[in-house]
Amino acid sequence: MSDWNLPEVPFVTVGTVGEPGQRVFYIQVEAAGGSVAFKVEKAQVRALATALADILADLPTPDDVPSDLDLRAPVEADFVVGSIAISTWDDEAGRLYLVLEELVAEDAPEGSTARIGLDLAQVAALAIRGVALVESGRPPCPLCNGPMDPSGHVCPKSNGHVKH
Repeated sequence: MSDWNLPEVPFVTVGTVGEPGQRVFYIQVEAAGGSVAFKVEKAQVRALATALADILADLPTPDDVPSDLDLRAPVEADFVVGSIAISTWDDEAGRLYLVLEELVAEDAPEGSTARIGLDLAQVAALAIRGVALVESGRPPCPLCNGPMDPSGHVCPKSNGHVKH
């Protein structure tokens, strides 16, 4: 079990490794001690980006939003994220904090935690990047809205009779 308390980080991003349909999502942070990465699910990225965008709606527009947000090699997950908590905006510190908790089995001891402090520009960058990554996946089926693979998709709304 490891815990990371990273109140101020120079780099944070969300990114993927692999092709759509086979992608693995990560939150990656660089700090004084090096780089750490946390494996997350696409649904977690979608929820995080939506929540950050909602928070940003009540805050001033950041001046300089980072744009170089590609994952930096090597990308190896320090743990798989089970839950993500977001603090409210701390005006005094000028930060919002993400708390990532490791996914552990019910009978396992407590897992690892990462607490990551983000400035306003980093919050905006994560929200923008998260939405872009989720939308860049496989196109949705026009009938059932499920993801379509490049080889096609057997749609449950057609009882498997139509392959798009």
